[in-house]
Amino acid sequence: MRVAVITDSNSGMTAEDAKAHGIGLLSMPFLIDGEDYLDGVNLTHEEFYEKLKNDADVSTSQPAPGMVMELWDEVLKENDQILYIPMSAGLSKSYETAAMLAESEYEGKVFVVNNKRIGPTQRQAAIEAKNLADQGMDAKQIQELLERESLEASIYIMVDTLKYLKKGGRVTAAGAAIGTVLNLKPVLQIQGDKLDAFAKARGVKNAKKAMLEQVKKDIEQRFKEYKDAGKLRICVAYSQVSEETLATWIKEVETAFPGMEVYAGKLSLSIACHIGPGALAITCARVPAEVQ
Repeated sequence: MRVAVITDSNSGMTAEDAKAHGIGLLSMPFLIDGEDYLDGVNLTHEEFYEKLKNDADVSTSQPAPGMVMELWDEVLKENDQILYIPMSAGLSKSYETAAMLAESEYEGKVFVVNNKRIGPTQRQAAIEAKNLADQGMDAKQIQELLERESLEASIYIMVDTLKYLKKGGRVTAAGAAIGTVLNLKPVLQIQGDKLDAFAKARGVKNAKKAMLEQVKKDIEQRFKEYKDAGKLRICVAYSQVSEETLATWIKEVETAFPGMEVYAGKLSLSIACHIGPGALAITCARVPAEVQ
């Protein structure tokens, strides 16, 4: 059984990254000042942040059914099944649309995973799915495994500016003004299908401390057996920060979690659209038991 794995660019994967891992990639669409763009096709991360900086009207969208089907049809020419891992169903309608297409047009050939993840943890799920496929599991088996373990992940994000949370209606204008004066750095969390507020910290140092302490708590309570078994992965993520800022954050995470490999990757543009540049994040997620 030849099983292809496909994810979308909400995983933070670039075309080069996906190709290196043998994974198919669907570019997510954006509407910017009335024009259509595709992540990584006619819109680079640098261009995206420049448009944000210039107060462009930026909104996310979901792939058109025809775009999804065109990709699936092409991949099925050389594969028996497809395992498709879109962003969390709770954060976008793209899962719902893909699942409907798979059921109505590709029964037994395309299996869509509600992995309840986005960004680095979604990327990790895609890589692990490819490993499982290479080990001989079929698409339905991998789908069931990933969905069963979908909640075994955490993401914490420090937002550098309140501008975009205010723009999206998550913070009032008055709240943003006060927060800016007090140098408040909100920390958001993604657990399963929801993006929620987690904490407010005075300054970057305290926000980082809050994230590190919570991940340590998660590891001690929720993920201890996975950590002890070497089945836990930690990732540092970011949205347009300087190399020095990123290097410092990676070092702080490595120091906090000695002996654990730390991967660094960009937050997807769909997240950056709501939080803006300058964000730092940390994720931890379980590796499926069957992955060696």
